[in-house]
Amino acid sequence: MPDTTATRVLLAAPRGYCAGVDRAVIAVEKALELHGAPIYVRKEIVHNKYVVETLSERGAIFVNETDEVPEGARVVFSAHGVSPAVREGAAERNLLTIDATCPLVTKVHKEAVRFAKSEQTILLIGHEGHEEVEGTAGEAPEHTIIVNSPEEADTIEVPDPDNVVWLSQTTLSVDETMETVRRLRERFPNLQNPPSDDICYATQNRQVAVKKLAPECDLVIIVGSANSSNSVRLVEVALQAGARASYRIDRAAELDESWLDGVTTVGVSSGASVPEILVRDLLDRLAGLGFGSVEEVTTATEDLMFSLPREIRADMKAKAAAS
Repeated sequence: MPDTTATRVLLAAPRGYCAGVDRAVIAVEKALELHGAPIYVRKEIVHNKYVVETLSERGAIFVNETDEVPEGARVVFSAHGVSPAVREGAAERNLLTIDATCPLVTKVHKEAVRFAKSEQTILLIGHEGHEEVEGTAGEAPEHTIIVNSPEEADTIEVPDPDNVVWLSQTTLSVDETMETVRRLRERFPNLQNPPSDDICYATQNRQVAVKKLAPECDLVIIVGSANSSNSVRLVEVALQAGARASYRIDRAAELDESWLDGVTTVGVSSGASVPEILVRDLLDRLAGLGFGSVEEVTTATEDLMFSLPREIRADMKAKAAAS
């Protein structure tokens, strides 16, 4: 075990919930409040085990596809967004939909539609199979090619090399995305940029904070689920920025005490879909293991908030008028 007089925790700020995640989780909570259980949710509302389990206990039912939802029932679309085909399927089943898509994801969807109308080939940088990528690509499937990695940028082919534009999944590593863009531009010099950066402000801010503390850390622990793209990226960012070791855990109980052997400085952060209670649990566990001194490393202040989905706002207004 470490010498506790010399040990410390560097706690990244910002960390945890972003505005889009907060909005999506509250949307499900409000739907349950207003309409009672069950409320169906297509896919995980956000990529966090604890959040999904907690909402399940309150009466949310998570399904993979809308055809699993009883006809006429109420369903929430997750923060990651859905394709037009999913919306059409929900309409055919007369489902009452609540769209909790993050507004920053919606922005990328609109860009995809606009570029497709201009007959441009969209190079969508992201991970095939991720819900967000499926939703964005679904807006313009005939015009979209998914680029999974910088290496893939070297081999993809496009119909017209002079009529290409790139978009990206909002939760990627900033550095890896820009490396992919650099390699794409080597092959397609006229590659067009999106009108604004697609990578979410919260993803960038959390990566910047981890980059700042990682060089001082023997170990960086990221709280987040395995299917959370931005949480997984934070582990990579920590290692690339100089941390000797970095691990991702869902909960404090998953901390392996052997990771602390010979460690004096532990960095802690969490992905954008992680509630603060999970970080606090980890800090308590670390304190019990001799890491009670916590210093916050702040690189940005976040005050962005999104209004709730319009369907929830309308239901709240109707309930208030009836009472």
